[in-house]
Amino acid sequence: MDVEGEAARVLAELRAQADPVRAEYEKRYLKSDFVHIGVTVPALRKVALSTVKAKPARDELLALAETFWGVTDEGRPVHEARMAAIEVLAKRVALLEPRDMGLAERFIRDSASWVYVDHLAEKSVGALVVRYPDLATTLDAWVADPYMWIRRAAVLALLPGVRTGNPDLGRIDRYGDALIAEREFFIRKALGWVLRELSKKDPAWVAAWVEPRVGTISGVTLREAVRHLPPAEVARIRA
Repeated sequence: MDVEGEAARVLAELRAQADPVRAEYEKRYLKSDFVHIGVTVPALRKVALSTVKAKPARDELLALAETFWGVTDEGRPVHEARMAAIEVLAKRVALLEPRDMGLAERFIRDSASWVYVDHLAEKSVGALVVRYPDLATTLDAWVADPYMWIRRAAVLALLPGVRTGNPDLGRIDRYGDALIAEREFFIRKALGWVLRELSKKDPAWVAAWVEPRVGTISGVTLREAVRHLPPAEVARIRA
């Protein structure tokens, strides 16, 4: 694969679809300091994934992701290029190996918004943890990390296990207690999301976890956690 050539082609195609109005809206919505071209998610995904349709080798995939991630315009990262990096990794996540957790962590630490962190946490980190369960020890370190986005990633990386019917209940329990007093909205929301998804498959576990913590759990976490529980159960817990 001509990595530089493919990256240049993708950027040219994205710029050809530029929508300045959408770009300005996205910048405001994401409170972003990055350069935004203004391309819809489906269009961006279609163009980005055309680069990995031919099933690249692992080193080519990583080089492509690194190249997209490093694209700048007037010294600022380009939003759509970073999203392209995330999309190609997610599409060919089966090529990733345990050592690639380092790349995902570096990208997360270099992120400044949930829009990048959430995709990396679930589609790349979470997928790796499902395939290589021993990697979950990395999440144990992340959940206590000073950087808020790394803590959020640790929680959201548990989602693939929940969705595939193999939830790591021990870690959900421990991470929940470790983060229950968090002041950061994005951490509270992430914990609520994991509990909400788990409640679709194991509502009894979620109800039993939430009930004794009603006095300390944040409102946003509680709202998400009980969203899919039976109304009578929610009323009892809230009472």
